[in-house]
Amino acid sequence: MNWYFRPAANADSAEIKRLVFGVLSEYGLKPDPGGTDADLGDIEASYQATGGCFDVLVDEAGQIAGSVGLFPVSPDVCELRKMYLARTARGQGQGRRLLEHALTQARKLGFVRVELETASVLKEAIALYERKGFRRCAPDHLAPRCDSAYFLDLKT
Repeated sequence: MNWYFRPAANADSAEIKRLVFGVLSEYGLKPDPGGTDADLGDIEASYQATGGCFDVLVDEAGQIAGSVGLFPVSPDVCELRKMYLARTARGQGQGRRLLEHALTQARKLGFVRVELETASVLKEAIALYERKGFRRCAPDHLAPRCDSAYFLDLKT
């Protein structure tokens, strides 16, 4: 199958919410459209307008099969958010491609550190982050559905 990345737009919001909320439900996690997931209501204002990006992985049929956002938390640091893959895209190396794409975008945008929060039930994602060199850290706070945090210092 031929997969490609493209920037997300607000017109994609409903499809991205279905993807993200569906994956969360698969793992027993609760969507939070009024809090943690409010950024999906206005992707362009939450990501592109703030100096970050939000991209989607699209399949040959034009369906969104994956998502990933980079949300600036400072001029040098971004948070990796909403990295999810549809069940149909898993087990094919697409998670690795999605993460590599995000890290490439982070470097292009001038970030030198990527941080993320996750839930321990997302074992596949955590294994992917750790293989890529992310290290566990203890942040000041975590989103309600998250129980761990990681960071990666980007090499230039």
